[in-house]
Amino acid sequence: MVFYKKYIFNGKESVFNTKGIVMGYLYLTRHGQTVWNVEDKVCGATDIELTEKGRQQAAGLGASLSQDKNITIDTIISSPLKRAKDTAKIISDAISVPMYTDMRITEQNFGKYEGKGRHSDEFTEAKRHFADNYEGGESMLKVAQRVYNFLDEIRKERHKTYLIVAHNGIARIVHSYFYDETNEEFSKYSIKNCELVCYQW
Repeated sequence: MVFYKKYIFNGKESVFNTKGIVMGYLYLTRHGQTVWNVEDKVCGATDIELTEKGRQQAAGLGASLSQDKNITIDTIISSPLKRAKDTAKIISDAISVPMYTDMRITEQNFGKYEGKGRHSDEFTEAKRHFADNYEGGESMLKVAQRVYNFLDEIRKERHKTYLIVAHNGIARIVHSYFYDETNEEFSKYSIKNCELVCYQW
């Protein structure tokens, strides 16, 4: 059995297991709503802005985090795409926590499918081929490599609590980093706009 004990580290309470390893937390959210979300279009590397509802969703999450005494975010890291960066900025202002961007958590480039309907038979089939590059885009495996490298890096600072603001595709890969899944489970995993998910290192 593994037991856990809390310690104060730089003024912040941290949790260690009996092997002396810091047990840290990682929070992740998806950007607020965009027009292409409403229109059900494929939106990967295309730089689409938030709708007014999307901005309200971001403000709502920021307000919730500012009032929740059980969550203390040290740093916000965002995808550099507008929809994520603007969501992160709204949250950053609400909780007075610094933010920066990292290219490694940019959404997957879906190539020729960008701006097309999400539920076409052709796109649905293309998503099953994890190792194939989308025409004009990138493969799921290449995206997973950069996201896993990013997570390996920030995991070294387990005493810090990060909030990642990114995309549904990135959320799917982050989830797979923490949990073993079948291909079907991986493909079906999804989170809503400004839904907050928590993982423990």
